[in-house]
Amino acid sequence: MSTQNNNTEQRVSLTKTLGRGEIWALAFGSVVGWGWVMLAGSWVTAAGTVGAIIAFIVGALFCSIIGMAYAELTPMLPMAGGELVFAYRASGYKFAFVTAWAMCFGYIAVAAWEGPAFGTAVEYLLPIPDTSVLYSIEGYDVTLPWLIISIAGTLFTIGCHWFGMKITAIFNTIAAIALVIGGIVFFAGGVTLGDIANAAPAMKDGVNGIIVVLMMAPAMFVGFDVIPQSVEEMNIPLRQVGKMVIFAIILGALWYILMILGVAFGAPAEFADNAAIPVADVASYVFGSKIMGSLVIIAGIGGILTSWNAMYLGGSRIIFAMARAKMLPPVFGKLHPKYKSPTAALALVGVLGIAAIFLGKNALGWFVDASSFGVVVGYLCVSIAFFKLKGSEPDLDRPFKAPMGKFMAVLAIIASVLFICLYLPFSPSGGLGKMEWIMIGLWTVIGIVLAIIVKNGEYSHVTKAEREYMIFGEEYARKEVLEGDK
Repeated sequence: MSTQNNNTEQRVSLTKTLGRGEIWALAFGSVVGWGWVMLAGSWVTAAGTVGAIIAFIVGALFCSIIGMAYAELTPMLPMAGGELVFAYRASGYKFAFVTAWAMCFGYIAVAAWEGPAFGTAVEYLLPIPDTSVLYSIEGYDVTLPWLIISIAGTLFTIGCHWFGMKITAIFNTIAAIALVIGGIVFFAGGVTLGDIANAAPAMKDGVNGIIVVLMMAPAMFVGFDVIPQSVEEMNIPLRQVGKMVIFAIILGALWYILMILGVAFGAPAEFADNAAIPVADVASYVFGSKIMGSLVIIAGIGGILTSWNAMYLGGSRIIFAMARAKMLPPVFGKLHPKYKSPTAALALVGVLGIAAIFLGKNALGWFVDASSFGVVVGYLCVSIAFFKLKGSEPDLDRPFKAPMGKFMAVLAIIASVLFICLYLPFSPSGGLGKMEWIMIGLWTVIGIVLAIIVKNGEYSHVTKAEREYMIFGEEYARKEVLEGDK
């Protein structure tokens, strides 16, 4: 008798639509978003040119070690939900819920900052008439045109995902091409037309400066972990999926280093410090033309769209996977009958993204740091799952095998813990601020309430065998668990 007949309902699966080129655009575009356009100047200001580069090299090294866990686990258990799947396999329901909820916060928080970023980018490009200020938050004015543009961009992104992964992949590939062209032009102009004297000092504030930049690194590299979320929709050999995780991190690090050099050489530090959109204004300065600044903004919009797509994909897929595993209300596990997109999960991420826009431009910094904390907590949980599965299921087929065995898992745990320490109050940088902790606290409370309601509500009688089938499907489910409740 098939496993499916032993369970109360049919398991819903996503459709394999992503080819190799579309996956590369997703992998690179998910890591490189809009942050470099707004923050590259502040990286140089905080740590100096060399200090900022060191911070990103260290960040890339840590993320690559953690990425090894993802690279091995993703093709080993290729189901949407990524972190949820790994954590459940290693330690069961509670550990899986905490892991998935932390990563979900990271994805949604990153997606939330893309709306304000989009409005800011379009305002730079188009002569939008000034209107009366609706209100101010933390010294930043929120105007009606900016609000409308930001919301329109969010609705467009939701629409792309609503009509299925194929449509999303097409727009994502176009945006990734625009991103690469604009970024390369900016780097080439900055280092050839700029002045090495602008890049001084090489180091600023020593280790503290490096730590300030390093705190932003997880948010800048977040995206390689989206690959596990979309693996169920990939139409390529599983071994290649693992390699893509590591390559996405390496390409992201290279990109950020090039952008740091472009900003540092392109204009004096005081100019970048006072710029509204640092990379765009530096491009206008070094080329002597506002048009070139606009070109960088177009590239940045490409980055917004690729990162936005990745975060909507990651957030909606992990919510879908939690609902499919009967950890969230069943509506979030439904797929559109025609487009096969998780519409309710998309709507939830979209509503939260639109709500975040009303916090204004200043929310960018809050969401960068708060999302980073959620992500690194998720990284720690995945690294622990990686370690445990090395011992509990050593014979499970691993299309990609990370080097150094269990020692790599130990290194991943250490890297994750060190990342988490950057955000705590005893960190040399002072850790997270009040607004970030409020965001994290609210998300934690929502998660606890949902977990209690779902666990003690209509899913109180779900068996281990049923949940096993819903998470892993018939091919990857553990036979002893499926047969345990008979």
